[in-house]
Amino acid sequence: MPMNKRSLLSALPLFILSACNSSADPAPAPGEDFWAALSSHCGNAYQGGLVSDDAADADMQGAAMIMHVRECSEDRIAVPFHIQGADGKWDRSRTWVFTRTDNGYRLKHDHRHEDGEPDAVTIYGGETAAAVEGVAQAFPVDQESIELFKREGLDVSVTNVWRVRVDPAGQDDAIYAYKLTRRAAKGAPADRDFMVEFDLTQPVPAPPAPWGFEDS
Repeated sequence: MPMNKRSLLSALPLFILSACNSSADPAPAPGEDFWAALSSHCGNAYQGGLVSDDAADADMQGAAMIMHVRECSEDRIAVPFHIQGADGKWDRSRTWVFTRTDNGYRLKHDHRHEDGEPDAVTIYGGETAAAVEGVAQAFPVDQESIELFKREGLDVSVTNVWRVRVDPAGQDDAIYAYKLTRRAAKGAPADRDFMVEFDLTQPVPAPPAPWGFEDS
């Protein structure tokens, strides 16, 4: 359910740099704050909800949502995103997959059907132009995804930008925020805003495996 917490993505620019370390404590490599923060939640699941009010997402208003930092390695982190429908059943079709690239990070969306088969629109997303400091990253749509969207008649999505911010475990008021935007000024048919937030201060029981994945 939506949380009455400050929206870190809304309140702060996504590219604000993290506070500088003292001269005695060398700054981490660019982007490592983000990866370290996400990794600090490995194995944990958290409850959240929709915090945007785009009319296109009316069916998600008030829906229970759970994210689960389920798989972690040095170069890959998989985060299933579960949504409970109005009928009480859970949609377990979505998994956010973060990987390292030579320049920063990649975010892909793994979409499956309940039988485990990939959706026609899957493994789409974008890459950072460079891994920036701080706990927020932006992922403009990549060329592979643009071609997929056009092939599937989803030209509306070819200007997508995904943004993710994740606070490290143990931080007061820590949240995970995921935002999708499209802007008419950038060529989209209309502005689009979708954002969900999760309370990272209160772990919840881990959900079942997402569709297409085996239980641990």
